[in-house]
Amino acid sequence: MKFVQTIAWNTSRADEMKAVADRFQAEHPDMGPGFIGLKMLKDRDRENSYLVVAEFESYELAMQNSARPEVDSFNKEMMALADGPPTFGNYDVIDES
Repeated sequence: MKFVQTIAWNTSRADEMKAVADRFQAEHPDMGPGFIGLKMLKDRDRENSYLVVAEFESYELAMQNSARPEVDSFNKEMMALADGPPTFGNYDVIDES
């Protein structure tokens, strides 16, 4: 079953976060086990509010990906640029159109 994780956060340092994300993607073109895709969204109504939607082939593969040392380092670097702690959501995909 496909799995989606969402990560919501606020930051006044979006340009710095984008630079960190671009560097990570350049250094790690293989985005890890089971990774399908990612969307980064900016809230139109709340300044400095962002949401990432990451899709994986399964929950188990997503957890394997999260356990990779380079992913852990990336997450820590990104969250150091956030204005507070992120909010996570973990979802099983039950229908697709």
